[in-house]
Amino acid sequence: MDDIDSMFSDLLGEMDLLTQSLGYEMEPSEMSSSSQRENNFSIGFTDLNESLNELEDHDLDALMADLGSDLAETEERLNATKTGHVHTQQHKFGYCTQQQNVQAPISLSQMSSLASSSSSSSLPPEPPKLLPPGEAEAQAKTDKIKLALEKLKEAKVKKLVVKVMMSDGSSKTLMVDERQTVRDVLDNLFEKTHCDSSMDWSLCETNPELQTERAFEDHEYLVEPLSAWTRDSKNKIIFLLRPNKYLFFKDPQIFYLWKKDQKFMNEMKESHKELLLKENFDGPSLIVPDLEGLLYLREDGKKSWKRRYFLLRASGIYYVPKGKTKTSRDLACFIQFDKVNIYTTTDYKQKYKAPTDFCFILKHPQIQKESQYIRFLCCDDEHTLSLWVNSIRVAKYGATLYKNYQMAVRRVSTISSTLHLTSLPASSPSTPSTVHRANGHTPQEDLPEPHPDFIPPPPPGWGSGV
Repeated sequence: MDDIDSMFSDLLGEMDLLTQSLGYEMEPSEMSSSSQRENNFSIGFTDLNESLNELEDHDLDALMADLGSDLAETEERLNATKTGHVHTQQHKFGYCTQQQNVQAPISLSQMSSLASSSSSSSLPPEPPKLLPPGEAEAQAKTDKIKLALEKLKEAKVKKLVVKVMMSDGSSKTLMVDERQTVRDVLDNLFEKTHCDSSMDWSLCETNPELQTERAFEDHEYLVEPLSAWTRDSKNKIIFLLRPNKYLFFKDPQIFYLWKKDQKFMNEMKESHKELLLKENFDGPSLIVPDLEGLLYLREDGKKSWKRRYFLLRASGIYYVPKGKTKTSRDLACFIQFDKVNIYTTTDYKQKYKAPTDFCFILKHPQIQKESQYIRFLCCDDEHTLSLWVNSIRVAKYGATLYKNYQMAVRRVSTISSTLHLTSLPASSPSTPSTVHRANGHTPQEDLPEPHPDFIPPPPPGWGSGV
């Protein structure tokens, strides 16, 4: 017992030296703030424990394996750092030992287990309690969830447990980490829901307080915008079809030739559409549609809406001040796109007394409630709304959006080819009646084998003396 106490004291002394060398001391304010800080690891649930319970067993197992590998790698780096610092301290204080006398370091957990085992060695161990199969499985999952809760807080890669709502009201629970794009999450949902792999499937965020909706772009990292949601947010993620997701690239003439009549645009050939995309996206710089027109603007801090003439440019939206012309030198900047996203709205005619319900807003993703920094615009009709929303997306994301579309097309084509090959019937050997030579006779190799005792008949005219 005295040996254990002395070893324990020596270990504590080494730990003090190690702590001083690594500079791990924290100010009281930092300690209190770090202990009070709460991290949000789930989206769409009341707490993380509930979200982990919603995960399917194989998803929970995959999460545990992923977290385990993350922590093992982090622990290896930390141990390597600590070992380096310990060697530095030993050389500094001049108590390096001979190599043959160096013993393997004993961890604090090993020391405590030694102390407890020495004090309770006389007591026999308690036999484990056997549980019924159903309770054993439930207990195993509970233990996994407890361990996952601890590992999630230590993981070096941020992970979220996300509830995704389906169009029929059901939901799917996914584990998403900060390295996954929206495209990766969509592929995961295709496997879970067994739905068709249309390029129009989207993940959308809805904000009931602002009554807004936005479809995440395929290249976005999903964890990033979700991290902007407040802990008590009522926002939801919805998996649904949006036919206008890539309308800009399916029918580019609608946006680049918006001044032309409808008949001309409807009769445009596919080859001309491809040429239009090539002219505007494959050049030295991307060309944004020269969209312009009258929109309703909700002025800051006021309930009234006023009509102003707006113009779309690659950097943002500009408007014509009163008494000025549409020349570049007279234009005033309304908003730039680098720090904001575009959101469509629901029922703004009632909520904000808008002239129509075809409204959109521009705001920073961190803004989750009403703010003076939100820009409100209203269109006369649905077609005008589609023109502005899709053209702004192209102005903001540029060629990246076009690459998203091209990847979606290739993916759908690959899946369609795979399904076509798997649906083909197995090839069967040809029957003798369907195989013929050029002269119309059946090939000899396809005739049935003759009986061993078969004697062929004599040729015609044999024995007639002719």
